[in-house]
Amino acid sequence: MTRSAALARRIRDTGHAGRGAEPRAWTSGRAVRAWSAVELMGEAERARTEAYAPYSRFRVGAALLLSDGRVVRGCNVENASFGLSICAQRNAVWKAVSEGVREFVAVAVTAGRAGDASPCGACRQVLHEFAPGLTVYWRDARGRIVRRRLGALLEHAFTLKRRGSS
Repeated sequence: MTRSAALARRIRDTGHAGRGAEPRAWTSGRAVRAWSAVELMGEAERARTEAYAPYSRFRVGAALLLSDGRVVRGCNVENASFGLSICAQRNAVWKAVSEGVREFVAVAVTAGRAGDASPCGACRQVLHEFAPGLTVYWRDARGRIVRRRLGALLEHAFTLKRRGSS
């Protein structure tokens, strides 16, 4: 079992990455920078400033913690043809995957201090595809950071048996 798989299992089973409550990424068999929920949320806030939301004015940012300790930011991007819009979390996942990264530890999502924006169902399913044990952070209606395991947000995720690897 790889370190990132072990980390994902530990987060899935315990709700956190280890002794501390913050997710820790791994690379080459050693722990790398641990990100606090506040720091990761700060990265999501940075991403939110780049959101393109001229129709809804609902700006969302996401920060995806990779297994090697890097963070990929994503923001929502709307389109006049609403079905072509993309959420911040999926934007971050697509960016990471397009760069060859498929192991994620945590994601922070924000729509601002009083946004109460947990990941939507489509984003939960996409995140589950790559990291079923992911730790998810978002702000509640009072601006407090909430933390849950992805499995608690998406109990019966859709899965397919894979043929070969891609």
